[in-house]
Amino acid sequence: MTFQTVIFYFFAAVVLFAALRVITARNPVHAALFLVLAFFTSAGIWIQLQAEFLAITLVLVYVGAVMVLFLFVVMMLDINIARMRAGFWSYLPLGAVVALLLVAEMSLILAQGYFSLDGTPAPAAQPAGYSNTKALGRLLYTEYVYPFEIAAVILLVAMVAAIALTLRRRKDSKYINPASQINIRREDRVRIVSMKTERRGDEP
Repeated sequence: MTFQTVIFYFFAAVVLFAALRVITARNPVHAALFLVLAFFTSAGIWIQLQAEFLAITLVLVYVGAVMVLFLFVVMMLDINIARMRAGFWSYLPLGAVVALLLVAEMSLILAQGYFSLDGTPAPAAQPAGYSNTKALGRLLYTEYVYPFEIAAVILLVAMVAAIALTLRRRKDSKYINPASQINIRREDRVRIVSMKTERRGDEP
């Protein structure tokens, strides 16, 4: 067993441990930190596969942006952990069935030999001037250009739908039109009533 294989199994064990702690940690902040550990370790596996661009993207995008946002939201919100776990045992049978199905599917896939050391050999060594970012961009915009454009359109539709759902008018919400407030006239708001003057001595 080579040194790279030992490093790979070490990273794989850390990823499995971190993923397990993400779903079993009682504190949401601890779960988010274990997810950060899983992302960093996955980036190390990507580097072993000579995919440095994907590894750096994983660290910068997910760890540097998404997970910071998660931690900010989790730490700002006052989450009642006891209330969240109130219905845990009621959903446990369904969760156990789904977990067993996932384990069975993964066992069937891993037993086929596609993910063995012989089925997935180590990538060949690249020359000194090789850039996997350039190779990825060339492959993405030539052979997979149509799936890439379809995915971009789907993301655009999802973004527009999210904005439309956020800005839609609801019947139970109060809304003030600023244009109507600006174009209001004095006669529409103030009514001057002409009354006769009276003296205190004239009162009955």
